[in-house]
Amino acid sequence: MNKTVEKSPLSFGAIGFDRIVDMIERSFHGEIQGPAYPPYNIEKTDDENYRITLAVAGFTLDELEIESHEGHLEIRGTRGEGKRDVTYLHRGIAERNFSRKFVLAETVRVHGAGLDNGLLSIDLTLEVPEKKKPRKVNIKAVDKA
Repeated sequence: MNKTVEKSPLSFGAIGFDRIVDMIERSFHGEIQGPAYPPYNIEKTDDENYRITLAVAGFTLDELEIESHEGHLEIRGTRGEGKRDVTYLHRGIAERNFSRKFVLAETVRVHGAGLDNGLLSIDLTLEVPEKKKPRKVNIKAVDKA
């Protein structure tokens, strides 16, 4: 079953901040726009895993770079100088250099990436430390004697 969730541009680029983003979205209703290239999706695959997928048609593995550092994720695409002598009758595939940045919650970690059929997928995991996870507190009956 496919689930489509429409989010305002405020949620684009913020991974692991779902509740905060939802509150802000209700206030602003999508008044802020982000860069449009390359197009991307952000999926929440389960309670602890996310996937960012970017459409990077025409880029090779050597032309793509992913860097994660202190709560920021940056994906860069730098086209090589090959194929420049082509005469296009129509050019609808941009293939231009790009830099796409995302802000990650401090508990979100990048744990893998892959390129398949022009789609770059980056897998992220929410790693909440045990001490920050909610825990059940047992309730005991109190003797009134």
